[in-house]
Amino acid sequence: MTTRTATLIGSGAILLWSLLALFTAASGAVPPFQLAAMTFLVGGLLGCASWIVRPSGLAALRQPLPVWALGIAGLFGYHALYFAALRLAPPAEAGLISYLWPLLIVLFSALLPGEGGLRAAHLAGALIGLAGVVTLFLGRGSLSFESAALPGYAAALACAFLWSGYSVLSRRVGAVPTDAVAGFCLATAALSLICHLAFETTVWPQGPAQWAAVAALGLGPVGAAFYLWDIGVKRGDIRLLGVGSYAAPVLSTLILVAAGYAPATWSLALACALIVAGALVATRAGPAQEAAGSGR
Repeated sequence: MTTRTATLIGSGAILLWSLLALFTAASGAVPPFQLAAMTFLVGGLLGCASWIVRPSGLAALRQPLPVWALGIAGLFGYHALYFAALRLAPPAEAGLISYLWPLLIVLFSALLPGEGGLRAAHLAGALIGLAGVVTLFLGRGSLSFESAALPGYAAALACAFLWSGYSVLSRRVGAVPTDAVAGFCLATAALSLICHLAFETTVWPQGPAQWAAVAALGLGPVGAAFYLWDIGVKRGDIRLLGVGSYAAPVLSTLILVAAGYAPATWSLALACALIVAGALVATRAGPAQEAAGSGR
Protein backbone atom coordinates (compact mmCIF):
# COMPACT_ATOMS: atom_id res chain seq x y z
CA MET A 1 0.00 0.00 0.00
CA THR A 2 1.38 3.40 -0.94
CA THR A 3 1.62 6.34 1.43
CA ARG A 4 -0.91 8.29 -0.63
CA THR A 5 -3.44 5.45 -0.57
CA ALA A 6 -3.07 5.01 3.18
CA THR A 7 -3.51 8.77 3.68
CA LEU A 8 -6.72 8.72 1.66
CA ILE A 9 -7.97 5.76 3.71
CA GLY A 10 -7.16 7.61 6.94
CA SER A 11 -9.02 10.64 5.61
CA GLY A 12 -12.12 8.44 5.50
CA ALA A 13 -12.04 8.42 9.29
CA ILE A 14 -12.20 12.24 9.33
CA LEU A 15 -15.25 12.16 7.08
CA LEU A 16 -16.95 9.59 9.32
CA TRP A 17 -16.17 11.60 12.45
CA SER A 18 -17.92 14.56 10.87
CA LEU A 19 -21.15 12.51 11.21
CA LEU A 20 -20.62 11.97 14.93
CA ALA A 21 -22.57 15.02 16.12
CA LEU A 22 -25.52 14.34 13.80
CA PHE A 23 -25.93 10.70 14.79
CA THR A 24 -25.39 11.51 18.47
CA ALA A 25 -28.10 14.18 18.35
CA ALA A 26 -30.41 11.74 16.58
CA SER A 27 -29.78 8.99 19.16
CA GLY A 28 -31.86 10.73 21.81
CA ALA A 29 -31.05 11.06 25.51
CA VAL A 30 -28.85 7.99 25.90
CA PRO A 31 -26.17 8.76 28.56
CA PRO A 32 -22.58 9.12 27.26
CA PHE A 33 -21.03 5.97 28.74
CA GLN A 34 -24.05 3.87 27.82
CA LEU A 35 -23.88 5.20 24.27
CA ALA A 36 -20.15 4.46 24.16
CA ALA A 37 -20.73 0.92 25.40
CA MET A 38 -23.40 0.27 22.77
CA THR A 39 -21.56 1.84 19.85
CA PHE A 40 -18.12 0.42 20.61
CA LEU A 41 -19.72 -3.02 20.89
CA VAL A 42 -21.11 -2.56 17.38
CA GLY A 43 -17.74 -1.23 16.20
CA GLY A 44 -15.88 -4.16 17.70
CA LEU A 45 -18.27 -6.72 16.24
CA LEU A 46 -17.90 -4.98 12.88
CA GLY A 47 -14.20 -5.80 12.92
CA CYS A 48 -14.81 -9.35 14.13
CA ALA A 49 -17.34 -10.01 11.35
CA SER A 50 -14.61 -10.38 8.75
CA TRP A 51 -13.03 -13.19 10.77
CA ILE A 52 -15.88 -15.48 9.72
CA VAL A 53 -14.33 -15.71 6.26
CA ARG A 54 -10.83 -14.73 7.40
CA PRO A 55 -10.09 -16.66 10.61
CA SER A 56 -6.49 -15.46 10.60
CA GLY A 57 -7.71 -12.06 11.78
CA LEU A 58 -8.38 -13.47 15.24
CA ALA A 59 -4.64 -13.91 15.74
CA ALA A 60 -4.29 -10.12 15.78
CA LEU A 61 -5.63 -10.11 19.33
CA ARG A 62 -2.48 -11.84 20.56
CA GLN A 63 -0.54 -8.68 21.25
CA PRO A 64 1.86 -7.64 24.03
CA LEU A 65 0.40 -5.85 27.02
CA PRO A 66 1.88 -2.43 26.01
CA VAL A 67 -0.01 -2.63 22.67
CA TRP A 68 -3.26 -3.38 24.47
CA ALA A 69 -2.56 -0.54 26.92
CA LEU A 70 -1.97 1.87 24.03
CA GLY A 71 -5.16 0.84 22.20
CA ILE A 72 -7.41 0.96 25.26
CA ALA A 73 -5.90 4.24 26.47
CA GLY A 74 -6.49 5.77 23.07
CA LEU A 75 -10.08 4.65 22.62
CA PHE A 76 -11.50 4.36 26.13
CA GLY A 77 -9.21 6.86 27.84
CA TYR A 78 -9.92 9.61 25.35
CA HIS A 79 -13.69 9.21 25.54
CA ALA A 80 -13.75 8.91 29.34
CA LEU A 81 -11.73 12.12 29.69
CA TYR A 82 -13.85 13.88 27.09
CA PHE A 83 -17.07 12.97 28.92
CA ALA A 84 -15.50 14.24 32.15
CA ALA A 85 -14.46 17.49 30.46
CA LEU A 86 -17.99 18.11 29.20
CA ARG A 87 -19.34 17.48 32.68
CA LEU A 88 -16.84 19.74 34.46
CA ALA A 89 -16.47 22.60 31.96
CA PRO A 90 -18.63 24.49 29.42
CA PRO A 91 -18.94 22.34 26.26
CA ALA A 92 -17.60 24.99 23.85
CA GLU A 93 -14.43 25.65 25.82
CA ALA A 94 -13.87 21.94 26.53
CA GLY A 95 -14.38 21.06 22.89
CA LEU A 96 -11.96 23.72 21.70
CA ILE A 97 -9.21 22.63 24.09
CA SER A 98 -9.64 18.95 23.26
CA TYR A 99 -9.34 19.80 19.58
CA LEU A 100 -5.70 20.71 20.01
CA TRP A 101 -4.92 17.09 19.13
CA PRO A 102 -4.43 17.65 15.37
CA LEU A 103 -1.77 20.29 16.08
CA LEU A 104 -0.14 17.98 18.63
CA ILE A 105 -0.04 15.18 16.05
CA VAL A 106 1.88 17.48 13.71
CA LEU A 107 4.32 18.41 16.50
CA PHE A 108 4.76 14.91 17.96
CA SER A 109 5.22 13.27 14.57
CA ALA A 110 8.47 15.22 14.20
CA LEU A 111 9.89 12.95 16.91
CA LEU A 112 9.23 9.81 14.88
CA PRO A 113 12.27 8.23 13.23
CA GLY A 114 12.45 8.59 9.47
CA GLU A 115 9.86 11.38 9.25
CA GLY A 116 12.29 14.11 8.24
CA GLY A 117 11.70 16.43 11.18
CA LEU A 118 9.09 19.15 11.54
CA ARG A 119 8.19 20.81 8.23
CA ALA A 120 7.19 24.47 8.18
CA ALA A 121 4.30 23.89 5.78
CA HIS A 122 2.76 21.23 8.01
CA LEU A 123 3.06 23.45 11.08
CA ALA A 124 1.66 26.48 9.25
CA GLY A 125 -1.22 24.41 7.89
CA ALA A 126 -2.01 23.08 11.36
CA LEU A 127 -2.02 26.58 12.87
CA ILE A 128 -4.29 27.89 10.11
CA GLY A 129 -6.59 24.93 10.70
CA LEU A 130 -6.60 25.63 14.42
CA ALA A 131 -7.58 29.24 13.64
CA GLY A 132 -10.50 27.86 11.65
CA VAL A 133 -11.69 25.77 14.58
CA VAL A 134 -11.33 28.74 16.96
CA THR A 135 -13.40 30.81 14.53
CA LEU A 136 -16.04 28.09 14.45
CA PHE A 137 -16.32 27.94 18.23
CA LEU A 138 -16.35 31.73 18.59
CA GLY A 139 -19.25 31.80 16.14
CA ARG A 140 -21.27 29.68 18.55
CA GLY A 141 -20.91 32.29 21.28
CA SER A 142 -18.23 34.00 23.33
CA LEU A 143 -15.66 31.79 25.02
CA SER A 144 -15.21 32.33 28.74
CA PHE A 145 -12.53 30.36 30.56
CA GLU A 146 -13.40 30.32 34.27
CA SER A 147 -11.21 29.13 37.13
CA ALA A 148 -14.04 27.01 38.53
CA ALA A 149 -13.91 24.86 35.41
CA LEU A 150 -10.16 24.20 35.58
CA PRO A 151 -10.63 20.44 36.23
CA GLY A 152 -12.72 20.23 33.06
CA TYR A 153 -10.14 22.16 31.05
CA ALA A 154 -7.44 19.85 32.39
CA ALA A 155 -9.46 16.80 31.30
CA ALA A 156 -9.96 18.32 27.85
CA LEU A 157 -6.23 19.02 27.50
CA ALA A 158 -5.50 15.45 28.60
CA CYS A 159 -7.86 14.32 25.81
CA ALA A 160 -5.80 16.17 23.26
CA PHE A 161 -2.51 14.69 24.48
CA LEU A 162 -3.98 11.20 24.80
CA TRP A 163 -5.46 10.97 21.30
CA SER A 164 -2.47 12.59 19.61
CA GLY A 165 -0.15 10.31 21.58
CA TYR A 166 -2.18 7.26 20.61
CA SER A 167 -2.14 8.27 16.96
CA VAL A 168 1.59 8.96 16.80
CA LEU A 169 2.62 5.94 18.89
CA SER A 170 0.46 3.71 16.70
CA ARG A 171 3.01 4.41 13.98
CA ARG A 172 5.72 2.97 16.23
CA VAL A 173 3.77 -0.30 16.40
CA GLY A 174 3.01 -0.33 12.69
CA ALA A 175 3.50 -4.10 12.53
CA VAL A 176 0.39 -4.63 14.67
CA PRO A 177 -2.48 -5.60 12.31
CA THR A 178 -5.49 -3.29 12.11
CA ASP A 179 -7.61 -6.30 13.16
CA ALA A 180 -6.39 -5.62 16.70
CA VAL A 181 -8.56 -2.48 16.75
CA ALA A 182 -11.59 -4.78 17.07
CA GLY A 183 -10.22 -5.96 20.41
CA PHE A 184 -9.59 -2.38 21.54
CA CYS A 185 -13.21 -1.51 20.65
CA LEU A 186 -14.63 -4.47 22.59
CA ALA A 187 -12.47 -3.65 25.62
CA THR A 188 -13.63 -0.03 25.43
CA ALA A 189 -17.26 -1.21 25.28
CA ALA A 190 -16.75 -3.32 28.41
CA LEU A 191 -15.09 -0.51 30.36
CA SER A 192 -17.75 1.95 29.22
CA LEU A 193 -20.44 -0.43 30.45
CA ILE A 194 -18.78 -0.59 33.86
CA CYS A 195 -18.66 3.23 34.03
CA HIS A 196 -22.27 3.44 32.90
CA LEU A 197 -23.45 1.07 35.62
CA ALA A 198 -21.42 3.00 38.20
CA PHE A 199 -22.30 6.58 37.25
CA GLU A 200 -25.36 6.72 34.99
CA THR A 201 -29.03 5.78 34.79
CA THR A 202 -29.92 3.63 31.81
CA VAL A 203 -31.96 5.37 29.12
CA TRP A 204 -32.76 3.29 26.04
CA PRO A 205 -33.26 4.82 22.57
CA GLN A 206 -36.89 5.54 21.74
CA GLY A 207 -38.24 4.34 18.41
CA PRO A 208 -36.61 2.96 15.26
CA ALA A 209 -34.98 6.27 14.28
CA GLN A 210 -32.97 6.54 17.51
CA TRP A 211 -31.96 2.88 17.38
CA ALA A 212 -30.87 3.39 13.77
CA ALA A 213 -28.76 6.38 14.85
CA VAL A 214 -27.03 4.25 17.51
CA ALA A 215 -26.35 1.54 14.94
CA ALA A 216 -25.02 4.13 12.48
CA LEU A 217 -22.70 5.49 15.16
CA GLY A 218 -21.32 2.03 15.84
CA LEU A 219 -20.85 1.21 12.18
CA GLY A 220 -19.31 4.54 11.18
CA PRO A 221 -17.86 7.21 13.52
CA VAL A 222 -17.35 4.77 16.42
CA GLY A 223 -16.59 1.76 14.25
CA ALA A 224 -15.11 1.84 10.78
CA ALA A 225 -13.47 5.21 11.47
CA PHE A 226 -11.01 3.70 13.95
CA TYR A 227 -9.95 0.98 11.52
CA LEU A 228 -9.43 3.56 8.76
CA TRP A 229 -7.53 5.85 11.13
CA ASP A 230 -5.27 2.98 12.18
CA ILE A 231 -4.28 2.36 8.57
CA GLY A 232 -3.76 6.06 7.94
CA VAL A 233 -1.54 6.83 10.93
CA LYS A 234 0.54 3.68 10.46
CA ARG A 235 1.13 3.86 6.72
CA GLY A 236 0.05 7.30 5.51
CA ASP A 237 1.25 10.89 5.89
CA ILE A 238 0.43 11.33 9.56
CA ARG A 239 1.08 15.08 9.59
CA LEU A 240 -1.20 15.71 6.65
CA LEU A 241 -3.85 13.64 8.42
CA GLY A 242 -3.34 15.77 11.51
CA VAL A 243 -3.92 18.98 9.56
CA GLY A 244 -6.87 17.46 7.70
CA SER A 245 -8.50 16.48 10.99
CA TYR A 246 -9.44 20.11 11.56
CA ALA A 247 -12.03 19.61 8.83
CA ALA A 248 -14.07 17.27 11.05
CA PRO A 249 -15.76 19.87 13.32
CA VAL A 250 -16.43 22.16 10.35
CA LEU A 251 -17.90 19.36 8.24
CA SER A 252 -19.86 18.26 11.29
CA THR A 253 -21.38 21.73 11.66
CA LEU A 254 -22.20 21.87 7.93
CA ILE A 255 -24.01 18.54 8.24
CA LEU A 256 -25.93 19.79 11.29
CA VAL A 257 -26.94 22.87 9.30
CA ALA A 258 -28.11 20.74 6.38
CA ALA A 259 -30.08 18.51 8.76
CA GLY A 260 -31.72 21.48 10.48
CA TYR A 261 -29.95 21.06 13.83
CA ALA A 262 -27.89 24.28 13.56
CA PRO A 263 -28.07 27.64 11.72
CA ALA A 264 -25.72 28.73 8.95
CA THR A 265 -23.41 31.58 10.01
CA TRP A 266 -20.63 33.72 8.57
CA SER A 267 -18.24 32.27 11.15
CA LEU A 268 -18.91 28.84 9.69
CA ALA A 269 -18.07 30.09 6.19
CA LEU A 270 -14.85 31.70 7.44
CA ALA A 271 -13.93 28.54 9.35
CA CYS A 272 -14.41 26.49 6.18
CA ALA A 273 -12.12 28.85 4.25
CA LEU A 274 -9.41 28.64 6.91
CA ILE A 275 -9.60 24.84 7.09
CA VAL A 276 -9.27 24.56 3.32
CA ALA A 277 -6.39 27.06 3.31
CA GLY A 278 -4.60 25.14 6.05
CA ALA A 279 -4.96 21.86 4.17
CA LEU A 280 -3.65 23.46 0.95
CA VAL A 281 -0.63 24.89 2.77
CA ALA A 282 0.10 21.52 4.38
CA THR A 283 -0.03 19.66 1.08
CA ARG A 284 2.83 21.82 -0.18
CA ALA A 285 5.10 19.98 2.23
CA GLY A 286 4.77 16.85 0.12
CA PRO A 287 4.57 13.31 1.49
CA ALA A 288 5.97 12.47 4.90
CA GLN A 289 8.72 10.43 3.33
CA GLU A 290 10.56 10.56 0.08
CA ALA A 291 9.63 6.92 -0.30
CA ALA A 292 5.97 7.80 -0.82
CA GLY A 293 4.52 5.58 -3.46
CA SER A 294 7.00 2.78 -2.75
CA GLY A 295 4.82 1.25 -0.05
CA ARG A 296 5.84 0.15 3.45
